[in-house]
Amino acid sequence: MTTTDASATRSYDRAAADLRPTTITPHFVKPAAGSALIAQGETRVICTASVQESVPRWMAGKGRGWVTAEYGMLPASTGDRKARDISRGKLDGRSVEIQRLIGRSLRGVIDFDALGERTIYLDCDVLTADGGTRCASITGAYVALELAIGRLLADGRLERTPLTGSVAAISCGIVGGIPLLDLDYAEDSTAEVDANVVMTGDGGLIEVQATAERTPLSRAHLDDLLALAGSGIERLRAVQAQAVA
Repeated sequence: MTTTDASATRSYDRAAADLRPTTITPHFVKPAAGSALIAQGETRVICTASVQESVPRWMAGKGRGWVTAEYGMLPASTGDRKARDISRGKLDGRSVEIQRLIGRSLRGVIDFDALGERTIYLDCDVLTADGGTRCASITGAYVALELAIGRLLADGRLERTPLTGSVAAISCGIVGGIPLLDLDYAEDSTAEVDANVVMTGDGGLIEVQATAERTPLSRAHLDDLLALAGSGIERLRAVQAQAVA
């Protein structure tokens, strides 16, 4: 398969290094301190930031804040109904893994001393899933977080911004021997290598998750995927900046 063949069969007639059409709508949930609806192709996630003027008990009295996340998929987000976690009495393992990833990613760009003794909760709810929901959640949650911090600053509840940078995430992988950016579900389900890359706006890596399904991942292909991810995250950062402008 050649790069031309890959682009001819990709959703939205994309080339290998292209993102799906991506938009971020800020202030999507009006009562929230910060919120955004992110759409990447057919994947759509509502991200909200809520501020609580306290911290978990194990952090109390230290003068430092905390940022944490929760993630869930609406029952019809994948077509076939997915039972709500509350009906099972516990989160499924995938949801736990993803919400921990979201929390780690956002904490990577926060100065907890500047945040003070308050907690920001980031809730990511998947409306429709067509691949890349964890990456879309991170990218959208950052916008919700920045908007919430902007409100805290405007209200005089913060003396300085606790944000030390921006963060976004993108999926990439190798399908038919070709490195591709921003996999949709059809590509993700057949990929020889599937990766998720979380990166700061200045190019620092927060997390790289890469799994080879059939063929071991070579160092050269890993470098190709990281280069693809870096270019994609640069474009996502521009979308984020436009949403909070």
